[in-house]
Amino acid sequence: MLRKHVEWLAAQKGCSKATQSAYGTDLRQFAAFLEERRKPVTSPQDIGRKDIQAFLAALFHRNEAKSSMARKLAAVRSFFRFLLRDGFVQENVALQVRNPRQEKRHPRVLNVDETFALLGAHPPAAEKGIIAELLHLRNLALAELLYGSGLRISEALAMNLEDYQNRSKILRVMGKGGRERLAPLSDTSVEALTTWLGTRRNFAAPAERAIFVGARGGRLNRREAVRIMAGLCRQAGLTFTVSPHSLRHSFATHLLIAGANLRSVQELLGHKRLTTTQRYTQVSLEHLISAYDKAHPRSE
Repeated sequence: MLRKHVEWLAAQKGCSKATQSAYGTDLRQFAAFLEERRKPVTSPQDIGRKDIQAFLAALFHRNEAKSSMARKLAAVRSFFRFLLRDGFVQENVALQVRNPRQEKRHPRVLNVDETFALLGAHPPAAEKGIIAELLHLRNLALAELLYGSGLRISEALAMNLEDYQNRSKILRVMGKGGRERLAPLSDTSVEALTTWLGTRRNFAAPAERAIFVGARGGRLNRREAVRIMAGLCRQAGLTFTVSPHSLRHSFATHLLIAGANLRSVQELLGHKRLTTTQRYTQVSLEHLISAYDKAHPRSE
C-alpha cells in the first residue's frame, strides 16, 4: 500500500524523486510506529487522530526538528488523501492534526563579498592534479548556476544537455510539480557552463545526458553537491559552510536588496505562491538594517 502511494505521487501528483523518497521514508517510519501500537498500516480504517498525534509526540521526544515533524505529517496527510480517493477510508483523519509550531529561522545568506569569494575559489596546491582541476570547472559552473539563476539544487542536477543551448542566456528549467519556467543566465554562468561542457566528455558515460556528472560518469547526486559546496567554502577561505540551497537564498535576497520587484523574484524562483517569496523580504530588511548599523555615522 505504501509503494502504491509513492507510485501515485509520481504518476498523479508529479512529485520529484526527492519528494517520493522522503515521503516513502517518513511513511515507513509511521508504519513502524503503528506496528508497535498493533495498528498495522494495512488496516487504515483503524488508525485515528490520536494515533497520528502520538506519532508526532514520539518524534518530539526524540528531539526531531519541527520542520521534519511537519514534513512527516504532510506525508501522512498525503497517504490518507490517497486512501480516501481509493475508498480505503471514509475521511482524512490526518487533517484533524495541527502542524507543529515552527521555529522562526531565516536561511543562511552569503553577503556579496562572501559570494564572490566562493565563486572565485581556487583549489589548494595539495588538491591539484588534472582530474581535480577539471572537476573544479564543474564545481564552479554548478555554483554559478545556483547563484546566478537561483535554481534549486534538484533543478540544476536534473538538467540535461538539451535544456541548454550553447551560449544561450536562457535556460529551460523543470521545477516543482512539473512546472516549467525559463531562467536567465548571467554572463559568468554562460562562461562557466561553456567551459565545463567543453571538458564534460572526459567524464560522462556515453549515454549520459546530464549536464553535471560525477567522476564515474553518472549524473551528479545531491550528496556530492553538498560536498562540492563545502569544498568551495573551504577553498574560498570562508569560516563556515553553506548548503547548495544557500546560494538560491542569496540570489533572492541580493535581488530584493537591490530593489527587484517581489513578483519578479517570485517568477525567477519558480514559487507557486507569493507568500513563499515574501519570507526573503524579512531577510533583506535585516541585511539593510545591519549595513546601516555598521556604516551610518549616527547609528549607535
